[in-house]
Amino acid sequence: MIDFACKKFDLKEVIRCSLNFTKTEFKIIEYLIKNSNKEFTAQKIAQTFKIGLSTSQKAINRINKKELIKRNQKNLEKGGYIFVYSIKKKQVLKQKILSIIYDWTKKVEIEIQKW
Repeated sequence: MIDFACKKFDLKEVIRCSLNFTKTEFKIIEYLIKNSNKEFTAQKIAQTFKIGLSTSQKAINRINKKELIKRNQKNLEKGGYIFVYSIKKKQVLKQKILSIIYDWTKKVEIEIQKW
């Protein structure tokens, strides 16, 4: 927990909120961080979290658009391909969060000065 004046904030909620993640997206990013040496398909993620494949794909696409994960194409022996996903370095994630929080604090500071 993080104390701020009259309220305590859970670090996970601060991270989730700063990245504008749904609960599912946050669970997926946490899972990828814990398994940073592995790659996962959208199907495997859907099975892991007992969610639909389309829900998994939408969540992964939103995370991917924020450039926090890597997407690689794996060609299948019998033709076709699948995409596999893995987390970028945790430091990339930390820097993105810190940048968002820094921008927010600057906005708060400006508003306080106007007040």
